[in-house]
Amino acid sequence: MELIQTGFDGLILIKPRIFEDNRGYFYESYNKAVFVKAGIPHDFVQDNQSRSMRGVIRGLHYQLAPYAQTKLVRVLQGEIFDVAVDLRKGSNNFGKWYGIELTCKNKLQLLIPAGFAHGFSVLSEKAVVIYKTDDFYKKEAEQGILYNDTKLNIDWHIAGIQTLVSDRDLQLPLFDKAEMNFTYQSA
Repeated sequence: MELIQTGFDGLILIKPRIFEDNRGYFYESYNKAVFVKAGIPHDFVQDNQSRSMRGVIRGLHYQLAPYAQTKLVRVLQGEIFDVAVDLRKGSNNFGKWYGIELTCKNKLQLLIPAGFAHGFSVLSEKAVVIYKTDDFYKKEAEQGILYNDTKLNIDWHIAGIQTLVSDRDLQLPLFDKAEMNFTYQSA
């Protein structure tokens, strides 16, 4: 497994070691011992999976502390543009976003630490996304930021494609009005 730094402390791109032959491929998508040895000690407790069509934007979602979640995101089918927004006050990247294409072909995974908002857009006809979390879903801690906030100016990589966003996500506040209670602490 190769860990690729993103320039955002704790936000790590993970490139697994893939074994391919005439039968197909094999790789470990998660092995707690390997992750701990690599400096990723999170204890994942919940898996979430979604299926979406081209042009869908999900997010930007997060849970407030003390229920904030670290997420390990990967794509089982299709292609997405995955986005993480740093919400940790005091971070050099506070209010900035990082985006990367995650696909079933590149098999990259994005480790998104607690204190980031997360969202993605679907680039392929359909996509199946799975992610692990290190804390359980808590409705009362659920928060979000409007995906098209001009202050964030996120390029969702779907220009010219009709977007589909849930009514709930369309009601999320702008970045400056969103509730956040995260403070940056260097690793």
